[in-house]
Amino acid sequence: MALIVHKYGGTSMGSTERIRNVAKRVAKWARAGHQMVVVPSAMSGETNRLLGLARELQPEGHSAQLARELDMIASTGEQVSVGLLAIALQAEGLEAVSYAGWQVPIRTDSAYTKARIESIDDIRVRADLAAGKVVVITGFQGIDGEGHITTLGRGGSDTSAVAVAAAMKAAECLIYTDVDGVYTTDPRVVPEARRLQAISFEEMLEMASLGSKVLQIRSVEFAGKYRVPLRVLSSFTPWDIPLAEEAVSGTLITFEEDENMEQAIVSGIAFNRDEAKISLLGVADKPGIAYQILGPVADANIDVDMIIQNVAHDGRTDFSFTVHRNDYARTLELLKSAVQPLTHAAQITGDAKICKVSIVGIGMRSHVGVASRMFRTLSEEGINIQMISTSEIKTSVVIDEKYMELAVRALHKAFGLDAPPAATAA
Repeated sequence: MALIVHKYGGTSMGSTERIRNVAKRVAKWARAGHQMVVVPSAMSGETNRLLGLARELQPEGHSAQLARELDMIASTGEQVSVGLLAIALQAEGLEAVSYAGWQVPIRTDSAYTKARIESIDDIRVRADLAAGKVVVITGFQGIDGEGHITTLGRGGSDTSAVAVAAAMKAAECLIYTDVDGVYTTDPRVVPEARRLQAISFEEMLEMASLGSKVLQIRSVEFAGKYRVPLRVLSSFTPWDIPLAEEAVSGTLITFEEDENMEQAIVSGIAFNRDEAKISLLGVADKPGIAYQILGPVADANIDVDMIIQNVAHDGRTDFSFTVHRNDYARTLELLKSAVQPLTHAAQITGDAKICKVSIVGIGMRSHVGVASRMFRTLSEEGINIQMISTSEIKTSVVIDEKYMELAVRALHKAFGLDAPPAATAA
């Protein structure tokens, strides 16, 4: 008997009929003898609806008190989901009990709207499992040291599910979503994209951080840190498909040393439209200039992605970096008011019509010329590269947003990702 964690996204919980199907699927696993913990998201669109109501009423600015109330509001969507799913499971003839994050409890820090999990007390859940119950736990939320409800940020239900699986040493965590696995790139951009049977945690972490929307990045970090076997699969397959077939479907996110990994140089192409570039021209080339620029940005809780400092001439240099497009206007304003007077930058410029395109693969470690093939491919398509960032298993470029789909299609073909994987020798 294995302990299995299922996580279902908002589209999987989008109606009472879909919730019934989720209950039937969970019941199938429970009747096969598995102990089941289920972590559902709020019903599709519900969190946006709730926060929309809050926006109509909220005052100007963003205070800690406001953030606390936003978490109180947003957390209710998942509470509805777990109650409905528990009722649907009871209708299937199973004993089921639902818990909010604070009832488990899932303890977090006090960073409202983007809290981080610190610990999970599994005693109550284990007692219910031992009594033969299916346990349904709210995703996305927890409780801080002062007893306040917190949320983990958008997509946080993935993180909740993986954290529960890690705390309880589950045999596997299955992430059910509206896609049937992880693809070499977005099939909406490249119809020839292939579903991967397996991908390493390291590659998936890069893909998630670079714009792939299949899994929330913190959930992959958690899974990798605690070595939680993770599988992404579709909740829209028939609920009554054989369990043996379902258990090996989708994409397994595993460890690099797994002998069954597809040995591709590049495993996938990730892209992100939500980027904006900011450049400070003619800043002093001296120690501490990067901190003078990025320190205030970090203090404003703005994440910086790619960074480039050019070669200096006559004691001056240019400094460029990228931020999320939602932070673009705020970052420009901050730089002009607080940073330009300190750095004496001659000019601050910005471009919100860029994107980032990345190639990812553990095979890049052992193959030379991968980046140059990427650059040649883009050159042949007439695409200019504005910024470059590399690591052992990925190369990212910033390009004009209008060339994004062309770049992704060209790179997908150039690295042979539209071809089926080579058969492994017996």
